[in-house]
Amino acid sequence: MVARRKNPVPPPPDTCPLAECLGIIGGVWTPGIIWYLGHSARTFSELKSDLKGVSAKVLSSRLKKLARDGVLERSVKPTSPPTVEYALTDLGRELKPAIEAIVAVGQRLKERRAGRKR
Repeated sequence: MVARRKNPVPPPPDTCPLAECLGIIGGVWTPGIIWYLGHSARTFSELKSDLKGVSAKVLSSRLKKLARDGVLERSVKPTSPPTVEYALTDLGRELKPAIEAIVAVGQRLKERRAGRKR
């Protein structure tokens, strides 16, 4: 019988920061929204065009949630009709390197799987 190791790692805080962050960036479309807004502010129509296949309802819901979470800000431009533009906040820009790192690892995983299929 193998002796059970004592766990030297302290438990996470009561509200785990990892779970908090993943709760914000989780979901099918959210990382893509952060990706595109990380390059420049975008209108709803531009984001809908960028994110092939997202419905207007889902995109609207994700944008509202990200605004509530403090990741993006919504600004209305005084045009006729009014133009709504979305941009990352300082907090949202902090997520950009995390999204880029996930993309890089995902690319390596994809290449590794493709290499196995040969």
